[in-house]
Amino acid sequence: MNVATQAAIKGALSSHDLLDTGCQVALCNTYHLHLRPGDELISRMGGLHGFMKWNGPILTDSGGFQIFSLAGLRKITEEGVFFNSHIDGRKIFMSPEDSIRIQANLGSDIMMAFDECVQIPSPRPYVERSCERTYRWLVRCKEEASKQKRLAERETGEAALWGINQGAVYPDVRASHMKRIAELDLKGYAIGGLAVGETTRQMYDTIEVVEEHMPEDKPRYLMGVGTPQNIVECVARGIDFFDCVMPARNGRHGKIYTWSEGSLNIKNERFADDENPPDSGCKCPVCRSFTRAYIRHLFKAGEMLGLRLAVLHNLYFYNELMERIRLSIEDGTFEQLRRQVNELE
Repeated sequence: MNVATQAAIKGALSSHDLLDTGCQVALCNTYHLHLRPGDELISRMGGLHGFMKWNGPILTDSGGFQIFSLAGLRKITEEGVFFNSHIDGRKIFMSPEDSIRIQANLGSDIMMAFDECVQIPSPRPYVERSCERTYRWLVRCKEEASKQKRLAERETGEAALWGINQGAVYPDVRASHMKRIAELDLKGYAIGGLAVGETTRQMYDTIEVVEEHMPEDKPRYLMGVGTPQNIVECVARGIDFFDCVMPARNGRHGKIYTWSEGSLNIKNERFADDENPPDSGCKCPVCRSFTRAYIRHLFKAGEMLGLRLAVLHNLYFYNELMERIRLSIEDGTFEQLRRQVNELE
């Protein structure tokens, strides 16, 4: 899922560009859009689909991760979270019910439940209490979603509510929490609270613990991950959905992903007179038209077009990666693809 946090891909990409990258799902953020321009305004303009002119599926993150990353700017209670806006400092309260109502206004197709993303490491007693509260919040999210009459009346059908598994890196806490939320029979389930400080091995081990208790017939989403290597390894462990700012963020800094040579720093001197496309054999709009030398020049000249082209290419690469994974699973060659991706630098 391509991350369009504020209804746009950072790097000057529009929804029309997403079509060129092969994007299947756009991910927007409840917290940011609630603060600016406001979910009610977006609702009046046809929801996010009408506002950003994207006709594909949209997943909205509940805003929990952003709120909890504010650290000193928020206070957690059973009812919800008090926090100060990072824009103007004004005090705001968000409950599980508020999060669902905001996501209803945004008109998303997949709504994420309101949860607490705890730091890693965190003391076990706190993690246990947090998971209990996150479960109670999930129950409230489900109840509020059922009350949102507008969700059932939307032309695209009822929006799906997905629950989020938490528990830091405590295997038994993770497993217990997953078992409980699976009983709520939601449309999909996510593993949250990873890629926030744990080691790669801890992440993989946690996924293996949780996956065993995830419904086999429901989508499985790993939030905020990751590198191409992370993705193939997590698919091998049973994950279906991913999102990450990495391809766009790295692209804005000149890092380009390729199938032919691994990742490249396009700003390096060796590309100054390189007439090759960013990735030989790539069929993205960038590789069909521009050279490494030109893109490097744009970065060195401080032209925004350089960022845009790098991000456009990287999103295409990631979406093609997912397509290759799907096809390799169907034709029985996934392990070969897994080795190929793991050999990329």
